[in-house]
Amino acid sequence: MEKRLALIGFGEAGSTFAGAAGWGEGVAVWDLLAERRRAASAAEALAEAPLVLSLVTADQALPAARDYASLLAPGAIWCDCNSVAPGTKRAAAEAVEAAGGLYVDVAVLAPVNPARLAVPLLLAGSAAGRAEVLLRGVGFCNTRVVGAEVGRASAIKMIRSVMVKGIEALTAEMMLAAEAAGVADEVLASLDASEKALPWRARAAYNIERMVTHGARRAAEMAESAKTLAELGVEPMMTEGTVRRQAEMAGRKDRLMKGDAA
Repeated sequence: MEKRLALIGFGEAGSTFAGAAGWGEGVAVWDLLAERRRAASAAEALAEAPLVLSLVTADQALPAARDYASLLAPGAIWCDCNSVAPGTKRAAAEAVEAAGGLYVDVAVLAPVNPARLAVPLLLAGSAAGRAEVLLRGVGFCNTRVVGAEVGRASAIKMIRSVMVKGIEALTAEMMLAAEAAGVADEVLASLDASEKALPWRARAAYNIERMVTHGARRAAEMAESAKTLAELGVEPMMTEGTVRRQAEMAGRKDRLMKGDAA
């Protein structure tokens, strides 16, 4: 069977995609763990593969690009699907392109389970359009090219994660304190009562305006919240950061979103 693609890394993402698409013998796999491999060597896995998906851990994204770039088939596209900073993607692109390969920055915007091949993929780089055709050819159905500059897709992913992962961390900090104080039900009910269903652009503009207008007062309030958590035995890591950010934003009308200036 003609090799349609190669996977570098066969953890949750790689195995999920392969199983969902039924790639079978059309995919070659190389992984640092011997039990996950479907090739005798990295060179064998990459030989003649027109499309390569790098699905390794974040700390291995750049080493993988540097280690395997010279093994790519002529004209092969290296799709770096790892969650790393734009600068890391650009360094990986240099390694791949110096060896004659094509590099595409791919951002995976949701958990691979349960979305599988419908997981949203953002693509950036000069070969992003070509990569999108190949990715759709092997079963991915939710792809979008966001630009020709390597790092653009990663920037969207990493900056978005400030909110997504930050909310998770704030939730943990809040619930640890609420449970320690024995007021979890009341705190959650209060949040339900005050929740506003707004699109994120409107929500962001509102939140920033509140900080610009009331940041000094809110910083002082959050400093007391930090003390409250500390008294309950919960380290206020996120809350102390909120104190600093609220204070920094206070009075900064230059930080207001366009169309929201007072």
